[in-house]
Amino acid sequence: MQTGTDTRVQELVQAAQGSMRAGRLDEAARIWDRVLALAPGHPQALLHSGQYALMRKDLGQARLLLDRAAKADPHNPVIALNQSFLCRTAGDAQGEVAALERSLAADPYFYPALLAKGAWLERMGRKRLAARTYRDALSILPNETPREMAAQIAHARELVRANAAELNAQIAAQLGEIRAHHKGEAFTRFDECKDAMVEGKKIYTPQPTMLHFPRLPAIQFYDNTEFPWLAEVEAATDKIREELVALMREDGAQFAPYVAHPDGVPINQWAELNHSPRWNAYFLWQDGKQLDDHCARCPQTAAVVEAVPLANVPGFAPAVFFSTLEPHTRIPPHTGVTNTRLIVHVPLIVPEKCGFRVGNETREWRPGQAFIFDDTMEHEAWNESDALRVILIFDIWNPYLTQAERELVCALLNGVRDYYDEEDV
Repeated sequence: MQTGTDTRVQELVQAAQGSMRAGRLDEAARIWDRVLALAPGHPQALLHSGQYALMRKDLGQARLLLDRAAKADPHNPVIALNQSFLCRTAGDAQGEVAALERSLAADPYFYPALLAKGAWLERMGRKRLAARTYRDALSILPNETPREMAAQIAHARELVRANAAELNAQIAAQLGEIRAHHKGEAFTRFDECKDAMVEGKKIYTPQPTMLHFPRLPAIQFYDNTEFPWLAEVEAATDKIREELVALMREDGAQFAPYVAHPDGVPINQWAELNHSPRWNAYFLWQDGKQLDDHCARCPQTAAVVEAVPLANVPGFAPAVFFSTLEPHTRIPPHTGVTNTRLIVHVPLIVPEKCGFRVGNETREWRPGQAFIFDDTMEHEAWNESDALRVILIFDIWNPYLTQAERELVCALLNGVRDYYDEEDV
């Protein structure tokens, strides 16, 4: 049962917190003193009173209060962090790092302590280790951080960037001789490996939402030379664009939102674009079915697409469509349904400030320059311009599947669908 003293302490704590949020620190300090008069071992009151004493440069009082707070709440990383600030102010470098280690022992993911440790290492002249520590801190930053930490975070990012550039420059000579010895070979995979180690770039893996076919290569963007037929698609860009422009002029109302989830379905990151014309589509093939009237409107486009190895899974694929993205619209990071297919983008109308990321690689669309990627890797797109962006999209078989595997995939997908559909008959 709560006593009258407990109730009064709780009321004072709430009042002190309100004063702190309002920036009335002197008033808050007086209220915390009242809390300590009623509850001398109150950890929060000891912490904030210690912080206030530190702010006023009363180091002796700050040390006394923070030491008491640490005894009252020994596993609170915030208290140990403030003890490190006290030691730094007092010029006690070893005491500072010891306090930071206590803070991180209490919570290894406490990013303010990691940033503070990086700053300590930097002051000790150990910039390379500081950069590694900063990188660890930056990797766990929440989406929102206190505004007062903005400069500290920006400095950490800059040191990490500068350190990576220096390391890259240093190892370039060691790698250069080997590269020269193997002149003409592709180093794309190795460079991604190097960037992950040197710059901390994330290596993405396939994350299909429906069917994951194992042992297929995890490739973000494929080399166009692996698809000899792609050159003919690129050569037809002008003809495809002419049909697109005529279609938008004469029948633009037939374009419909690409994201169209029904009510009652979790939409997560799609909430903003669900049923929105900001991302529209006009299908020539949809869920494996050719839309004859739409193809008749764009006969040259249909003929070009029919000549490529479209992923043919009745009821599922291919999909062939014009994709429009309105100005100042972003398609959020997401992954596709299966890595048994790849996605082809043929840029048609692309203003400046448009971009596309797959995994850790970002590219710009350029009219006449198609690219092929695995959409089960996390990807996103954006149009930050003031004009419409339009591309042609279609899916093809993953070339690493055998013909037998393709047929088995078709049977598997349709078998699963038919099994569940039986209950609705």
